[in-house]
Amino acid sequence: MAVPTWFLRSEWWQAIRAAGHAEGRAKTEVKIWAASILRILELREMAVPEDVRARIATCTDLDQMTTWFERAVEADTIEEFIA
Repeated sequence: MAVPTWFLRSEWWQAIRAAGHAEGRAKTEVKIWAASILRILELREMAVPEDVRARIATCTDLDQMTTWFERAVEADTIEEFIA
């Protein structure tokens, strides 16, 4: 007995698939941003409190990630980064 696969070529399925891919890419991008920010702070030898580390790791706002990235590069202290 053959398994029907016609729906895999349907517009509906393609839209669902594309949405899943976009969501996956966005989640991956946010994880990369978070890891990069934390790595920069580590390389700059800034002690990152656990609550700040958790905020960075769980953030999903790319605008906020961009702000934190810039601060990670420019801030002289963790207090300046957090501000």
